[in-house]
Amino acid sequence: MVTNVGGIDRVLRIAIGLGLIVATLLHYLPVWGWIGVVPLVTGVVGWCPAYTLLGVKTCKRGSPT
Repeated sequence: MVTNVGGIDRVLRIAIGLGLIVATLLHYLPVWGWIGVVPLVTGVVGWCPAYTLLGVKTCKRGSPT
């Protein structure tokens, strides 16, 4: 598995994912806020399956995991 999520993209995914999860735990959002798990995991892992399907890469060329 090759990294396809880089730098700022990773930071934003982690921040948005954590924000959605915390807002859900504090009852500011309904249950759909748990979708924040998806950007959180893809940001931490550095790999996004949707990016692979679309051929998108936001990290430096040839960055292995």
